Amino acid sequence: MTDVSLTTKPPASDAARFIRRFLRRKTVVVGLGILVLFVLLAALAPWIAPYSPSKLSIVNRLKPPSEMFWFGTDEFGRDVFSRTIYAARLSLLVGAAVVVLSAVIGVTLGLLAGFFQRLDTPIARLIDAMMAFPDILLAIALVAALGPSLTTVIVALSIVYAPRLARIVRASTLVIRELPYVEAAQALGISTFHIMTRHVLRNLLSPILVQGTFLFASAMLAEAGLSFLGLGVSPDVATWGTMIAAGRQYIGQAGWMTYFPGFAIILSVLSLQMVGDGLRDMLDPRLQKDL
Repeated sequence: MTDVSLTTKPPASDAARFIRRFLRRKTVVVGLGILVLFVLLAALAPWIAPYSPSKLSIVNRLKPPSEMFWFGTDEFGRDVFSRTIYAARLSLLVGAAVVVLSAVIGVTLGLLAGFFQRLDTPIARLIDAMMAFPDILLAIALVAALGPSLTTVIVALSIVYAPRLARIVRASTLVIRELPYVEAAQALGISTFHIMTRHVLRNLLSPILVQGTFLFASAMLAEAGLSFLGLGVSPDVATWGTMIAAGRQYIGQAGWMTYFPGFAIILSVLSLQMVGDGLRDMLDPRLQKDL
């Protein structure tokens, strides 16, 4: 008699199930695909770009899109396609740096305000005061005070967007600190720092991650706006904002100078919003029932 061995497929891990459910949404897949495309173009720009983004060629100025110049050329004969993909590197760098720095500031302030009652009122009033100003106006004021540069833009936008995270973290911490497992940890004599980092912060990763995607998009859009106004990096550096600003006076005869960097901003921000919406729907228990 032949022995028949039955093998059962091991259950999928929580991470694998989450990824499958996450990728089941078509909008998320499209957004993630566009975002990955921009990341690849930015990372491989030195090998993909047919020309140097700063190479001048007056003979080829204001050439329309063609086989030689895919996105046409600008008023100095520089290749718009090369400048567009090089500009993606700076936009993604600013977005990532702003998310990291604003998360450090916002999470720290939110945890302190939510966990320590004596710090709640002053930090909450500071958050409310900063959020009372429009984001772009506060960023312009900070950049104008500190001087336009890449570092200044990152610091200014981080200060502008940190209160958003701080408010979310504070509200969640106020709820979590009253839960039984936190009170049990305090009764056992576990240090406050250990409770805040291991018990409170770990339960805040979902809203922080979701808000981080939206801040990434907002930071890229704000950087383009500051560069458009001449308050970002040097005008010689290829950014989507400076490219659109330079193309304003040629919009009638060389619209491609504005259209292509504008489309790049729209697609990158839209892709991050799609991914952020998918993460919010997957990580919010109130919305999981509808999935």
